[in-house]
Amino acid sequence: MVIFLELALIFVIGSLLGWVLELFYRRVAHGRWINPGFFVGPYVPLYGVGLVGLFLLCSIDYSFIASSAWRTVFVIALITVSMTLIEYITGLVFIKGLKVKLWDYSNQWGNVQGIICPLFTFFWGAIGAFYYLVLHSRIIGAIEFLANHIEFSFFIGVFFGVFAVDIIYSFKIVARITEWAKVNGLTVKYEKFKLSVRLSGEKIKEKVRFLFSLGPAAKLGEKLDEYKSQDKDGTTWKFFRRVKPAKPARDDEKEDKA
Repeated sequence: MVIFLELALIFVIGSLLGWVLELFYRRVAHGRWINPGFFVGPYVPLYGVGLVGLFLLCSIDYSFIASSAWRTVFVIALITVSMTLIEYITGLVFIKGLKVKLWDYSNQWGNVQGIICPLFTFFWGAIGAFYYLVLHSRIIGAIEFLANHIEFSFFIGVFFGVFAVDIIYSFKIVARITEWAKVNGLTVKYEKFKLSVRLSGEKIKEKVRFLFSLGPAAKLGEKLDEYKSQDKDGTTWKFFRRVKPAKPARDDEKEDKA
C-alpha cells in the first residue's frame, strides 16, 4: 500500500511541475498564458509518468557495474532512452489512434515524425542526470515521509478523483476532434489548434478561457474549420507574439521626409 501511495504521489508531483514548466514555456513562446497539455486541469500526465519512470529507474541496484563513473553514464543513458521512448510511444498513440498531434518537433533537426528529436532527447538526458545525481536521494526521504502520513493520501485521492472526471471530459472533446480529422483527412496539431482558438477569440474580443481553452463544445467544428483554413493558408502561430503598434512619426520627421 505504501509503495502505491509513493508512486501515486510522485505521479502527482511530476504532473503538476510539468504543467508549470509547460505553462511558462508557452508564455515565452507565444507571449500568452495558455493552458498547456491535453487536459483541462493544471497537470500534464506525461511528466508524471516520466517522473515515476525516473524514480523506478534510479531505484534499481546497478552494483553489477563495478566502476562508479561508468555506472553513472549507464544510468543516465538508460534514462535518456527510456524518457525518449515514452515520449515517442505517447505521441504515436495519439497520432495513429486519435489523429491528434499533442506536440510537434517537425521544425527541429533530426526529428522522427515530429514526435521526438535530438534536442529534446538531450533535454530529457539533462533532466535525468540532474534527477539522478542531485534529487533522487532527497526525494526518497520526502516521499516516504509524505506517504506515511494519512492526510496526504486524502490529497492524492482528491487529485485522482478530479483527474478521472477530467479524463472523461477531455476524451469526449478529443473524440469529436478525431471524428472531424478523419472526415477531413488531417491530423490536428493540438497546441496549434488551441493557440488558433485563442487568437481568433482575441480578434473578436471574446472572453478568454484559460482552463476550458477550446470554448463551448457546440462550436468545436466551426473552430476546427477555421484552424484548417489558417493552416492551409500557411499561417503559423508557433512563435506568435503580440506586436506593438508602431509609434506615430514626429512632426519634425514628417517635415524631413517632405
